[in-house]
Amino acid sequence: MLFIWSWFISVGIVFVSGALCLYSRIPERYVYIHTRLLLLPAAAALIGWIGAGSGTEVGAWRFDGISWLMAFYISLLSWIIQTFSLRYLHGDRAYRHYFWLLTWTAGAASVIWSSNDLRVMAICWGLPFVGLAALTWLKREWAPSRAAAMQMGIMFLASWLAVAVLAVWIWTVTGKWSMSAALLADQLAEISFWGRIAMNGLLLLAALIPAGQWPFHRWLLESAVTPTPVSAVMHAGLVNAGGLLLARFSPLFNMPAAHEALFIIAFLSILLGTGISFVHVDYKRQLVASTMAQMGVMFVQCALGAYGAAVVHLILHGLFKATLFLQSGSVVPRPERIVRVKGGGSWWGGALIGLAVGMAFWIASPSEPTRLFSALLLGASMMIAWGRLADFREGRWLGLVTVVMLALASEEVRHFLTEFVQAALPSGSAPLSALEWLAFVLFASAAIVTFWIVRHRSSLLFVRFYMWLVHFGEPRLSTVEPHPHYLSIYVKEGASDE
Repeated sequence: MLFIWSWFISVGIVFVSGALCLYSRIPERYVYIHTRLLLLPAAAALIGWIGAGSGTEVGAWRFDGISWLMAFYISLLSWIIQTFSLRYLHGDRAYRHYFWLLTWTAGAASVIWSSNDLRVMAICWGLPFVGLAALTWLKREWAPSRAAAMQMGIMFLASWLAVAVLAVWIWTVTGKWSMSAALLADQLAEISFWGRIAMNGLLLLAALIPAGQWPFHRWLLESAVTPTPVSAVMHAGLVNAGGLLLARFSPLFNMPAAHEALFIIAFLSILLGTGISFVHVDYKRQLVASTMAQMGVMFVQCALGAYGAAVVHLILHGLFKATLFLQSGSVVPRPERIVRVKGGGSWWGGALIGLAVGMAFWIASPSEPTRLFSALLLGASMMIAWGRLADFREGRWLGLVTVVMLALASEEVRHFLTEFVQAALPSGSAPLSALEWLAFVLFASAAIVTFWIVRHRSSLLFVRFYMWLVHFGEPRLSTVEPHPHYLSIYVKEGASDE
């Protein structure tokens, strides 16, 4: 109980500290103090996570392993991103507002997963998205930012309404606002067949929209206009929320038809996101498209019933993607550092290595949910890694050994976190083995077709496919504007002041 109150107090201190950043009478250097205070909720959440038991309920709140883990993850991420923003955003005339809105967004996101009341969940679900849209709106003098913020607001409102309707609907059927009580099997048995289908549809809508999955992907692709720290918060924390939402409501989200629909949408999103990331030259747009694909992988795990793996995926992907966004300004291609060796990157050698690693990974624990799907992804990754390493004249085998060692270490971390998260999740639907085999066949077939298309780059099919992906990933004209138009506003304002 002491840990819970310590976390609430630390979150309150951070919110007040962030609000003080808005006052112009307080020196700008105060922002540095505010960023240091962000470590308070992170420390409180870490202590709570270490001592987390089966779960403690306090009124409308429930603190278990997942809520503490998410609170620590989001708080730590907020501290890293806001510390990065101290210099990155310095000089921006909305400098103070960024820190307040970043604090609001991260704080609201961490509070969601501590709620055990359907009313609190419904209210809190939209609060971080309000902060994200407001962060994008800060550059409202730039037409693309206005257009992107408006589109975000409309899409997030639809997701928010879906959660609100779902919460009220569950209460009308079960008569309980408590999530842990309303999601019990005997309570859910009161829901009719068609009512459950509609509720699963609302869950899908609420989860897919913030994740930028097809056909709701347009807002995500056009969010590249946001500043880099905002993109880091968005892709590391908010777009991942849909996976955890399905995990929390897994006792309700257990209809085979709903899992199959989720799988189809996620599969298409993976193909489209991966294709867009390969054909576009804009680095931030590549990262945005890869997020679309990665969220598709997370939802495939949810569709296969492996919610623990999905939650771990969203955390590890968030840390990885935040790192990529924060270093995006330093990405400069240096082709002179790579010496290509003619014939050194034989594809069959990489295919054999990937096949061996993937099969060994699957055989080690074939009964684990999504193990077959993970083995396919691991084998493909090893094949790609070999192709990259083969471009270097020296150190190829040392690099391969290093990659394998890192993969083994990451597997241990993943296994530990998955078991920890799975123990804190409610019992949902059982893994769907038939759907997992279907996923394996579809992804393997897609990989083979893609490999054939790439090997025939001079064919008309490849050209049409390439240009279609380029067109599909292009932003709307309303979200594109040359920077001289944007900067001309500042020039006019400066001239009028004189």
